[in-house]
Amino acid sequence: MERIGIYGGTYNPPHIGHMRAAAHAIEALKLDRLLLIPNNVAPHKQIPHDTATAEQRLQMLRMSAKGLEKAEILDIELKRDGLSYTSDTLAQLREENPQSEFVLLMGTDMFLSFLTWHEYESILRDATLAVIYRGEPGEQKSVADQRERLEALGGKVELVVNPVTAISSTDLRRMLVFDCAEPYLCPGVGEYIREHGLYDTGRNYKNLPMEELEQTVINLLNPNRVAHVLGCRDAAVELARLYGENETDAARAGLLHDITKALDGPLQLTLCSEYGILLSKFSQENPKTLHALTGSLVAEQLFGENEAVVNAIRYHTTGKPGMSKLEMIVYVADYIEANRKFPGVDRLRAAAHRSLEEGMLMGLETTLHQLRGQNRQISQSSVDAARYLREQGVVLEDEII
Repeated sequence: MERIGIYGGTYNPPHIGHMRAAAHAIEALKLDRLLLIPNNVAPHKQIPHDTATAEQRLQMLRMSAKGLEKAEILDIELKRDGLSYTSDTLAQLREENPQSEFVLLMGTDMFLSFLTWHEYESILRDATLAVIYRGEPGEQKSVADQRERLEALGGKVELVVNPVTAISSTDLRRMLVFDCAEPYLCPGVGEYIREHGLYDTGRNYKNLPMEELEQTVINLLNPNRVAHVLGCRDAAVELARLYGENETDAARAGLLHDITKALDGPLQLTLCSEYGILLSKFSQENPKTLHALTGSLVAEQLFGENEAVVNAIRYHTTGKPGMSKLEMIVYVADYIEANRKFPGVDRLRAAAHRSLEEGMLMGLETTLHQLRGQNRQISQSSVDAARYLREQGVVLEDEII
């Protein structure tokens, strides 16, 4: 009996993570064929504002899958109007291949949400579910529990631990904007994207008006980060007004301070490499702290921001000795914006309104206190910044919590 894999998705755009997962699945699942099926309108995903057309996604997928043995690309979902339901696709393939065994490939997120799928019962009857996942400790229990639930409903589930390239199409679109996506694209796809101006790659981002900058930033953030960034912008403007600093610079730095925050550690390292930045040992060992550096690079090279704004973004997580007023404002605003709810935030807000330097010192000392309590590595820049302020005579009127 022929064993046919089905690997659907938006492929918007396709990338090496898709292709490596596909190649691994063909071998691990002993597939005779693997059908790559781009969907028309995904039921579980919102189409991004700058999306490629169906024909463009199909063309990029063909370029990406070139040379992938046993893989075939089908446009059957693109030819159907409306939402692309897997149950409909399986029914059509079952009718065309009545003697074949079907294996439906999916990632962890889709697997865990499977019981919300349209006509999921028919999918369980028609195909084995193959979960392509990384086997990390945080995934194992939830995946095992879901497998037990689905098998109790009569489904068949196979788990494929795969060292997949950890990038989503959403992150790849961000990397395209930041002009550092090439390591994650198959040959020719980057050129195709730039030639057709897809995903805003042909746009001029320099010196955007404030309203346009805000919307651009929102589009590049994870949705759960938007309220914080807008709150940081507002807090920075308030502090700039209080301490006689440039309010426009404060607003722009506040908006851009977390512009690369959505990228995980490996993607942060890729961005630094593509921008030609040599990293310190601390940064290499703590890539999650890199968004301040990468954000400053993007602010300068992509958005064309001035040196004051760039430096305020650069030092908003670690600080440094001898910070400018704007640099302290963005550091403190990030800590005290209205959405922050941690113990001691009201004391920090009060300190920042008494004295910008006191607010800065309290923020630094709070961070150092927490990191030491968690036995985590500490940035020497933060230690030096706190020492510098104390040597300048800055004192705290309140206790660190």
